[in-house]
Amino acid sequence: MEDFQVARDKAKKHIQIADHMLTQTYPLVGDPKLLLAVINNLFLACSHSISAILHYERIFKRIPPFVDNFENKFSIFKARCLRRYSLDPEYVRLVQEIRSLIDERSSAPVEFARRDKFIICSENYRMRTITAESLRKHLEKAKLFVDDMTGMVSKNERIFTRRV
Repeated sequence: MEDFQVARDKAKKHIQIADHMLTQTYPLVGDPKLLLAVINNLFLACSHSISAILHYERIFKRIPPFVDNFENKFSIFKARCLRRYSLDPEYVRLVQEIRSLIDERSSAPVEFARRDKFIICSENYRMRTITAESLRKHLEKAKLFVDDMTGMVSKNERIFTRRV
């Protein structure tokens, strides 16, 4: 399998995991810490979607070789692929929002669960609240992003299938 196909499959898997955790596991268990796992899976789904698009573009030599880190891939995606495929700029905001949540959590001195919310406090006492409802909105946008990416990279997939 080509790199873009592997990344596409990983993105689909992570979006399914996030969906299952948010719609099945979280209502059953009720632990707000599960919301963090949902955020991580949403980020991985978006990141693998971006990777799939870039590897697909790289096969057709539409973009130059790139360093395989998130910041580099995200900037190339915004500059080269967003307009080319007429993708919704909301996808960029979604990825930035999810990334900022993950970054804030990693640098936060205090985080705690309260009722059905997970709260992250920064060093200057700014609080970010994560709820299941806000993650449902992110999940729907991420599903659309993964679906759009799948449609884009699957157009010429028959070229890459090998006969055994």
